[in-house]
Amino acid sequence: MSFLYPRLLAEQAAPLFEEYRRLTIAELTGAAAFSHESAVYVATGGDRVPADRLRELRAGVVDLAKNAGFPDESDRARNAEFDLRLAALLHAETGMVPAEAASRDVWAFLALVVLPDVAFWRYPQPPKDRVLGTDLTRHVFGRLWWRAQLVRSSDDPEPYGALKILGEAAFDQIYARRAALGGSPHLVRAILRVWKDLDLAKLNEREALRDFLKRLLRLAPFVLFDGIEEWALDAELRAVAEESVTALKQAGSGEDGEPEPLPHTASEPAVLQPSACASSTGDDASEARREGMRRFTSLEICAGAGAQALGLERAGFDPVMLIDRNPKACATIRLNRPGWDVRCLDIVDFDPLKHPGALHVDLLTGGLPRIKSAGAVRRTDDTEARQVLTAALRLVTLVRPKALLLENLADIVDVRDFATDRAWIESELARAGYRSHWAVLDAVDFGVPQNRRSGFLVALPGAYDLAFSWPQPTGDPAPTVGEVLRDSMAANGWDGAEAWSARADRPAPALVGGSENRGGADLGPTGSKRAWAALGVDGNSLADEPPSVGFPVAAHPKLTVRQAATIQAIPDDWSLAGGKTSEYRQVGHALPPPLAEAVGRALAHALGVGEADPDRLAHVGHLVRGPHLAGYDRGRSSS
Repeated sequence: MSFLYPRLLAEQAAPLFEEYRRLTIAELTGAAAFSHESAVYVATGGDRVPADRLRELRAGVVDLAKNAGFPDESDRARNAEFDLRLAALLHAETGMVPAEAASRDVWAFLALVVLPDVAFWRYPQPPKDRVLGTDLTRHVFGRLWWRAQLVRSSDDPEPYGALKILGEAAFDQIYARRAALGGSPHLVRAILRVWKDLDLAKLNEREALRDFLKRLLRLAPFVLFDGIEEWALDAELRAVAEESVTALKQAGSGEDGEPEPLPHTASEPAVLQPSACASSTGDDASEARREGMRRFTSLEICAGAGAQALGLERAGFDPVMLIDRNPKACATIRLNRPGWDVRCLDIVDFDPLKHPGALHVDLLTGGLPRIKSAGAVRRTDDTEARQVLTAALRLVTLVRPKALLLENLADIVDVRDFATDRAWIESELARAGYRSHWAVLDAVDFGVPQNRRSGFLVALPGAYDLAFSWPQPTGDPAPTVGEVLRDSMAANGWDGAEAWSARADRPAPALVGGSENRGGADLGPTGSKRAWAALGVDGNSLADEPPSVGFPVAAHPKLTVRQAATIQAIPDDWSLAGGKTSEYRQVGHALPPPLAEAVGRALAHALGVGEADPDRLAHVGHLVRGPHLAGYDRGRSSS
């Protein structure tokens, strides 16, 4: 049976953490409890964990801790053994499902209410993420549950035996790549089976594992690991691992021949926690360069407020030029990235031949205006949208990019009335030497607190085409509206913020209102406003400020433009230019940066593999086209 656990929200967890940092272990033992007046449960089906089960859980964890020296002693060797045993206990005894275990507030409750003494004993003077759960890969308890979740083998006499194969630092290398590798228990268990039998004599195990994982990442975009039977997967991984070990031993012994060069592993994404989608550390490109990330060039049309460019920048693409006809949108981009070349003009009038720096870029991209089907009644704005689409395809033949990415084409992708348009687009690109890939992706699957479907067209030539695969959902539940807006709703002292946050317990409906042909700043038509009302939000207009002291506790607040930007996962430090209506249109039109980043990383990976080692694609051809990958070509065009 699975259980719902109490959640200690950030407003209560943070001050409790600061208070507990000053207490002794004995005082923390006295503070241990099985409930908290501020704890909440999600409003979904399921049984709430009973207090007796929490008592049993605490007793089991404390017993393990005592064997490791709790409460007076602690050392590295005993801590490592404690972690192994605790991982198995937490996974076996908590009765959590992954969706529950993905909540940082659940782990904050366990660390601060049920087991504060063990948490602070295991990590004396811990940084916040060890206790508050802001990064589950580091949480004192949460990280162990997830390790056990990925390695557990129900058919094995010792289901959690694989925990002993790798230490925490090595395992974290796998988990940090969870979008491409570490999110699949089937693959993780295969990695561990292969790894324990390797001859690593005279090699640094951590460096060898890093090299091995990089080589696996080269296969990830076009090999469906979960679709390969265990014996076949082990054989393929063993070949890759031995290739890695041989190369490292040759490099260490000074033998002739360089180890096989590793291309840019663009599918090795940053781990985005829910709170990270609305924050930024500044210039993502500068940080990536310091880390040695391979960089690519891009030309972006219909750039809007720069949200897509921001996501692509995180994925490794630096724009040589960005084009949009909206002066306020151009001003927004310049405000945030003064070093970018922003041109405020209509793309129909843009001649790339007059701008040599825009030719032969790695990526031509843009978020196009939506069009109506060929059989629908034409409107002026639809005629203009089709002109923009035609201009974009013309640019492909002139610019000759290595990849094309167009967004905002959801209807063209999956509506039957657009079959003629889709065939025409594919034909035009095929004549230019590009193969088309279509997909509709939902931002909520990539950590964005919003159900927002975006249609994409990707087109690539030659070896790049075979190396491309659409990004897979993170597998983690997206944060809710209440989670991401709780702090801002309480910023001006509104007493109803906590209750409102608990009610706004799911991701948002899609923000609408990006079109210049719509009315003022509101949250859309009647259906959209009704969906927002179910979350406790008044969608009839936007507010200038969050609710303040005296705003009725039970009333529905309106969103500010900045809060709407948070729903789009646009960072708080991304400034907007213009008045409220103009700012909101820029936000409503935007592609959420995390989704742009995910697609960008898939493209960067394809470009890196295609350039660095086109012969490698032939090596895995039997896996790509084998019978176990039935359905692999779904989403690819037939052209």
